[in-house]
Amino acid sequence: MTTTHAPPPGITKSAQSRNLFLATLAFAISFWAWNLIGPLAVFYAGPGEMALSPSQKSVLIAVPILVGSLGRIVVGVMTPRYGGRVMFTGLLVLSAPFVILVAVAGTVKSYPMMIVVGFFLGIAGTSFAAGIPFVNNWYEANRRGFATGVFGAGMGGTALSAFFTPRFREWFGYFPTHIIIAVALLVVAAMCWLWMRDSPEFRPNTDPAVPKLVDALKLPITWQMSFLYAAAFGGFVAFSTYLPTYLNDVYEMTDLKSAGARTAGFAIAAVVARPIGGALSDRFGPRLITAISCGGAAVLAVWMIFKPSMPWLAGADFLLMAVMMGMGAGSVFAWVAVASPPARVGAVTGLVGAAGGLGGFFPPLVMGATYDEAAHSYTVGLALLVAFAAVACLFTIFGIARRPAEKAEGSAP
Repeated sequence: MTTTHAPPPGITKSAQSRNLFLATLAFAISFWAWNLIGPLAVFYAGPGEMALSPSQKSVLIAVPILVGSLGRIVVGVMTPRYGGRVMFTGLLVLSAPFVILVAVAGTVKSYPMMIVVGFFLGIAGTSFAAGIPFVNNWYEANRRGFATGVFGAGMGGTALSAFFTPRFREWFGYFPTHIIIAVALLVVAAMCWLWMRDSPEFRPNTDPAVPKLVDALKLPITWQMSFLYAAAFGGFVAFSTYLPTYLNDVYEMTDLKSAGARTAGFAIAAVVARPIGGALSDRFGPRLITAISCGGAAVLAVWMIFKPSMPWLAGADFLLMAVMMGMGAGSVFAWVAVASPPARVGAVTGLVGAAGGLGGFFPPLVMGATYDEAAHSYTVGLALLVAFAAVACLFTIFGIARRPAEKAEGSAP
């Protein structure tokens, strides 16, 4: 039996919708910036550009993910102190110069400079940790799964990047493409500053950051959700950034626009599935939805090992994989929203978000290191994905103690 709650005092549905929209928009454009390098990795690796090996190419793709992941820990503890409005605005403004510097590095064809700039470009990927506590403050407990799921759909910025970045490069040129994205970041930053507001429920938390992190690390829910989010969201990040390279290596798809369109389809499927995962978690409980998503991802990765034919069978495999990962990402954060102590949601969000990003950092490196160039195969990397997803499924079912609310719902007639 689900208990309903009225919206917090002083909060209207229109204010909820406006702030959820702005947070999702900011998340989406920052994720586009975060994923600027991945869709053009094949271009950078070409003989007329930087002439990169598979391992160098995988490092180039993975580096922004590292900072975007670890930086979420910092953003997760800063947001409860400064509020979502300040954090979103600041992160968007801070990301814009590094987008331009990526263009400079690509123009001078400097791999070391691209690595350094890509490291700082990861700042754009930290915006997720600002959004979860911001959205949680705006919504009542029984709608937080839905709200965080909608906000999480902003990860569709990776789809926008995969689809439009190669096309912008063709339509407008390489350098102007990056200027367009930098300007978009600044425009959305202005929108957030002018129209975004923190919830009336928001109270600045001025406790020292380190003790908050230590307290969050003492919570079993932090470690449990970190592992599951590394499986779900980490898998999404890895695929959405590495898929153009995977399609080129396995299916010899050299056209960046075609690879980008398929990667965008993958990301869109995950984006659509994420709020569905959150809403289903509100209804059926996050444990069940998370178990289904992890188990489904394991089965689909087995299918992927056998290199299903393009376009239909491989396309179906990728899309279903995206749905599983999207639903899992939504259900895990619905779980975080209901199981974390309210005063520690920001710190837990930052740590879990970092784990999810790190879950996306290592797979590209593993894929690059285990790629069988003669067979055009990623069998070893995919086998590791199967094992990881299967363990996550079993851990979801058997490894996490049931909360009193779960036990009460399970015993209800």
